[in-house]
Amino acid sequence: MSTAPVTAPAAVRPYESYVYAYPHKTAYRPLPDRPALRALWAGQRTDALSLYLHIPFCEVRCGFCNLFTRIGAPGELTTRYLDALARQATAVREALGDDGPVRFAAAAFGGGTPTFLTAGELDRLCDIAETGAGADLRAVPLSVETSPATATADRLAVLADRGATRLSIGVQSFVEEEARAAVRPQRRAEVEAALGRIRDARFPVLNIDLIYGIDGQTPASWRRSLDAALAWRPEELYLYPLYVRPLTGLGRLGASGDAAWDEQRLRLYRQGRDHLLAQGYEQRSMRMFRRPDAPSEGADDYACQTDGMIGLGCGARSYTATLHYSFDYAVDMREIRSIIDAYTTTEDFSRAEVGRRVDGDEARRRHLLQSLLQAAGMEVADYRERFGGGPAEDFPAELARFAALGWLDPAAGPGLLRLSPEGLAHSDALGPALFSPAVRAAMAAYLPK
Repeated sequence: MSTAPVTAPAAVRPYESYVYAYPHKTAYRPLPDRPALRALWAGQRTDALSLYLHIPFCEVRCGFCNLFTRIGAPGELTTRYLDALARQATAVREALGDDGPVRFAAAAFGGGTPTFLTAGELDRLCDIAETGAGADLRAVPLSVETSPATATADRLAVLADRGATRLSIGVQSFVEEEARAAVRPQRRAEVEAALGRIRDARFPVLNIDLIYGIDGQTPASWRRSLDAALAWRPEELYLYPLYVRPLTGLGRLGASGDAAWDEQRLRLYRQGRDHLLAQGYEQRSMRMFRRPDAPSEGADDYACQTDGMIGLGCGARSYTATLHYSFDYAVDMREIRSIIDAYTTTEDFSRAEVGRRVDGDEARRRHLLQSLLQAAGMEVADYRERFGGGPAEDFPAELARFAALGWLDPAAGPGLLRLSPEGLAHSDALGPALFSPAVRAAMAAYLPK
């Protein structure tokens, strides 16, 4: 728990880090005891798990991408990868045991690009999730990521038949010059054709990802991308600020950020937010906007702050209440290829190899930041019920700083901790401010590879 005073800086950089999970994988380290999965999951709640299957292949690698993925899959690599995925799924399901109910409340295929796989391979991927891991894909929300080039009719037909409820397509920009500037070569006609095929397949939810802050992007060109996406009436839209990270294509080109770029991204964020709100979308987080008439997002009993996750694949992570674990992490293509090759030859998936222990303080931080970064905010009573005390008692300095910066909504009332519009705009500064000193030190000591 936090006790040290926090001094607000004179100026806050709004784009420090996108916090999609905590602790970040750069804080993970090899686990010297290599704990058995059966022991890790013993006594854990397994009645509302999330299942994530990671496919680390793409047809191209975008200039901004630091995800764990490689270009192409020579030979029989996808077959060997799916074989290993099946072995891992079986080992994990055995480790969960039969002492209590095992139920998955949500499932997702990510990457990489899952639809890099052929239609037949996607069918097998669904079999692995169902017969290997034990998920009922037709009974839970299933989200799948795709790209314009791989969203083919035969692949989409398999996913629709197997119960996919949400297709998320990374468009990033409908302006071809901007796509090239982001090192993502694509033609507008190809993007529109892919969106047409997705709509023809009748998935309940279409999500379109867009990026702002691309070199040469203007308010007018950003508006063109927003309107091009809105023409498809997507149930969801994600607006991502561009980041330039080490070992990525843009990073190697020498691109970098400064205060002027921060201001450009903030202006474009506000323009995009206001435009989507005016079109009737609801803001769910800094990045996510949703149509109010969109189908339900899924199981009401699953909460990412408290429930466990099973990750299958060499880039996926798994969560218990006390340990987050995965495999080795890299961004450099040679390192990624080596890790994937090692994964495909692994026979024994019964132990956790790389991860980070989560103690009481880290659990509090994770619960607070993952709740607070949602536009709906966090019920103080839920936090108090789980941890015994209130967030103001555990993190007085941080919350006082957020309030002083105008990031907390004073109209939320004493029972709700909620961000103001300005707080949501600064989510990528607020989230990292809640990282523990130990996690910060581990991340700083990580050597990118």
